[in-house]
Amino acid sequence: MAQTFKEIIQSEKPVLVDFFATWCGPCKMMTPILQELKSKMGDSISIIKIDVDKNQAAAQSLGVQGVPALFIFQKGEIKWQQAGVVSASVLQQILKPLTLTS
Repeated sequence: MAQTFKEIIQSEKPVLVDFFATWCGPCKMMTPILQELKSKMGDSISIIKIDVDKNQAAAQSLGVQGVPALFIFQKGEIKWQQAGVVSASVLQQILKPLTLTS
């Protein structure tokens, strides 16, 4: 059974949420960055991608204005957010301390 967005972000481990659109150029740049991040951090984090055109309610509830919009959740709380492309090394620096708390 698929988890809902609210269930996923309640996780003890950090969840990186990438709000994207298929027509967005910078969003396409995030895919290899997120793959690199996942290969570096493995199971210590979760990464989910949400298409804003298919999930407008989730995007609106978080006030997403532009894409890509990145959020890091832990136990249902927003720990960090930023719009635009962010490098894997920057994301890793933000996520590392969050993985040590679990």
